Order: sequence, then structure tokens, then C-alpha cells
Amino acid sequence: MLHLHKILLEMVRADFERVSGALTSGDLLQLVINHAQFAWLRQISALVVQVDEILDAKEPVTPDDLRSVLGQTRSLFTSSADKTFREKYQAALQRSPEVVMAHAEVTELLRENEPHPSP
Repeated sequence: MLHLHKILLEMVRADFERVSGALTSGDLLQLVINHAQFAWLRQISALVVQVDEILDAKEPVTPDDLRSVLGQTRSLFTSSADKTFREKYQAALQRSPEVVMAHAEVTELLRENEPHPSP
């Protein structure tokens, strides 16, 4: 997911820089946090942070922690209730083979970790 996030962020950054000029890393961080053009990426950013926090936690990772983050990720990339996110993400998929490949990697990992119904 981090790889997909990076690709999407670079795509939006390039679009922004075409209009506004080159950005420093600090400028980019401020835009990601505050600018409307980057707002749709914040949901992915939040999931990446959540995964990092789970991995860096001193306590052992629980199955519930994993189920929660996997469920949120699955929901975001397959059936997000956020219309703006869905539209921007679909546009990115149409625009970039690199986004398609990263999306395929994420969805494959999600499929491998899909909950299976109990017998």
C-alpha cells in the first residue's frame, strides 16, 4: 500500500507542479495536509500510518488489529463510500499503468488475507 500511495502522491504532485512550479519536500507535506487537491489521498495516508503504528507497537499485534486495518483497506479500495475518492482513484487507474500494477499488488495481498467463513 505504501508503494501505491507513493505513486499516487507523485502523480498528484506532478499535476500540481505543472501549474504552480516545483515543490520542496516541506511544501509538499503542507499541501498533503492542507490542500484540497491532495485531500483524497489522506485516507490512504491514514491507513499507511495505522499500519506503521501497528507494526511499531510495543504490544503484540492482535488478530483484531489486523482484521480492522485489512477491512478498512479492502473497503477503501473496493467500495469506498467517498465519491470523490472513488472518482479520483478510478481516474488514476485509467491514467497510469504503474497505478494499475500497484493496485493489483494491494488487491492480491488483500485477497490472500481475506477472512474465510467458519465451517
